Amino acid sequence: MGLLNELNKRILIGDGAMGTILYAHGVDQCFEGLNLTHPDHVLHVHEAYVQAGADVIQTNTYGANYMKLARYGLEDHVSKINTAAVRIAKQACKNSGFLLGNIGGIHGAQTGRGRKEDIKRSFREQLYSLLHEGVDGLLLETYYDVDELITVLSIAREETNLPIIANVSMHESGILENGISLPDVLQQLEQLGADVVGINCKLGPHHMVKSLQSVPLPKKAYLAAYPNASLPEYRNGKLVYANEPLYFKRRARDLRDQGVRLIGGCCGTTPEHIHALAAGVKGIEPLYDKKVEQQPKIKMLVNGPVKAQPLHEIARERHSIIVELDAPKHLDIDEFLIGAKALKDVGIDAITLADNSLATPRICNATMATIIKREIGMTPLVHLTCRDRNLIGLQSHLMGLHTAGIREVLAITGDPTTIGDFPGAKSVFDVISFKLIELIKQSNQGVSFSGKSLRKKTAFSVACAFNPNVHQMGKAVERLERKIMSGADYVLTQPVYSSEKIRELSDATKHIETPIYVGIMPLTSTSNAEFLHNEVPGIQLTDTVRDRMRAAGDDREAAINESIAISKELIDTALDHFQGIYFITPFMRYDLIVTLVEYINGKLAARNKQTVILNEGL
Repeated sequence: MGLLNELNKRILIGDGAMGTILYAHGVDQCFEGLNLTHPDHVLHVHEAYVQAGADVIQTNTYGANYMKLARYGLEDHVSKINTAAVRIAKQACKNSGFLLGNIGGIHGAQTGRGRKEDIKRSFREQLYSLLHEGVDGLLLETYYDVDELITVLSIAREETNLPIIANVSMHESGILENGISLPDVLQQLEQLGADVVGINCKLGPHHMVKSLQSVPLPKKAYLAAYPNASLPEYRNGKLVYANEPLYFKRRARDLRDQGVRLIGGCCGTTPEHIHALAAGVKGIEPLYDKKVEQQPKIKMLVNGPVKAQPLHEIARERHSIIVELDAPKHLDIDEFLIGAKALKDVGIDAITLADNSLATPRICNATMATIIKREIGMTPLVHLTCRDRNLIGLQSHLMGLHTAGIREVLAITGDPTTIGDFPGAKSVFDVISFKLIELIKQSNQGVSFSGKSLRKKTAFSVACAFNPNVHQMGKAVERLERKIMSGADYVLTQPVYSSEKIRELSDATKHIETPIYVGIMPLTSTSNAEFLHNEVPGIQLTDTVRDRMRAAGDDREAAINESIAISKELIDTALDHFQGIYFITPFMRYDLIVTLVEYINGKLAARNKQTVILNEGL
C-alpha cells in the first residue's frame, strides 16, 4: 500500500531529529557528509526511530544540496551524499514503513541569500539524486520563504508523481514571515500539487496546535506537523532541549484533534519523543471533520500625516542635495551641531549619518538623527548596516526610528570589522542589503520581520548604495537593479572623481527611473587623495585628479582651492545628468560643503533665471 493510502486510513508517525542526536554524541560538522564518512552513525539513528515506532523515515539529506555543502567543501559530492543517504535509510527500514527523500529550504530564516536560478539548479541536482535511488516520497521541510517553497514544489511536481509533503516554518503562531496566514499558505501548496501540507521546526507542540486551530482540513491533501521538542537553552556551550518526551504523548492527541495525519518531530526530538507520539495516538481514528476557530483580526492603527516629503519624491521634482556628516567618535557633539546648523542654513534637503563607517564606533546615528531633527529641524537620513545587528536588533532599531519620526534610511551590508578599531569583533550579517531592503518595505505594510502585525505601517523611504567605480559598469548596474527590485526608492553612489565616470553612469542607468544621488567628497590634501585611492575600498581617483592635488604640494590653502575646483567640475557634470547630489564631508570640514552648496544654489538660480527669460521671450 502507498503512503497516501495509509494516510487515508490512519495516523502515521514520522521520525525525529537526526542532527540533534549526532550533535549530542559529539558530532559537530556537516551531518550530511557522515553519509559517506560514518554511515554506521546515520544507520543507528534511523534504526532507533524505526524501533521507536516511526512509520515514516526521512533521509539524512536536509542540507545535501550544492549551496549548503559548499560551506564544507563538499559541493562536488551532492550525488554521492544523497545516494548514500537513501541506501542507508533503506537498510534501516528493511522494506517496512515509508522512506522520504528530505530536501530542506536553502534560504532558512530570512537570510535571503541565493538567487532563484541558483536555488532551482541546486534543488534539481539533489532531487534527481534522490529520485534515482527510489524513495517513496519527498519531504520538503523548513521553508520560511514561501516563494522558495512554491518554486521547488512546482519543480518537484513536474518531475515526479510520488507523494510530496510540503512543510513551512513560522516564527509566530499561524503566520509566515511575509505576513501570509498559515491557512492561506497551506491551501496554496495544496493547489500546487502537494499531497501533504503542514508545519515543522521553530515551534513546539503548544504553538503548533495553536497555529493549526485556524487551519481547515484540506480538500484533498493531508495535514502534517513536526514540532520541536521545546525552546532550546544554551548550556555549557551547547544548545539543549529540556522537554520531557512524555509531554509529546499528551500533545499527540491535541495534534490529532486538529486533523493532523502525519506526526513527527524536529529539532531536539529523539526516539523517546517519537515513541511517546506513537503511544499518544495508538488506537485513535483520524479526524474526518473539523470546526475551524476564527482568529480575531488585529486592528491596524492609522498613522498620522507624514510631514516631510520623502527624498526620492523631492529628487523627482527638482535638484536635491543631501550631505553626510558623520557622528563624532567621541562625546563632544558641539562641532557636529554647529556644522549641521550651517548646512541647514545653506538649504540642503537632508543630513545623512553613517552607521559606524569603516567599522569604527561613533555615537549612535539614531541618537544624533533624533537630536538634529528636534533641535535643528533638519531631515535625517540614517544608514543601517547589516554588520552590527542581527535580525532582532535590526527590527528593534527600525521600530525605534519610526517611533522617533525618522523616515529616511539607507540599507547597506556594511564594511567588514577587520578594517576597523576592533578587527577581532564578529560581523553579524544575518541578512545582506537586498534582504534588508525587502524587510524594511515589509514593515511599511505593517508586518514585522517575523510576520506578525506591527499594528501600524511604517513609512520608510529606503535608499540603497551603488559603487560606479568599477571596470564592468554593466555588472554593477545589474546588482543595482536587484536592489531596486527589492524595493529601494533611491540610490546613493560612492564618491566619484571623474566627469567621464559620471557620464558613463548616466548612460548605464538611463533606463532606471529611480532617482540617483551622485556622491562627491572634496579632498583635503594630496595625502588624503592617495589614501582614498589606494586604501579605501570602493573609491578610485583618476590620475589627473591625483596629479592636480600633488601639484598643490604641502600648501593647505592651495590644496583646498584645488579640491574645490575639482568638486565644482564634478558638480557641473552631475547637475547636467542627475537630480541628486550627495556630499560626503571629509574630517568635519562642513565649510567646504557649504561653499559647494552655495555654488550649486548659484548655478540653479542662474538656470532658473535663464529659463524665465526664455519663457518670457516666447
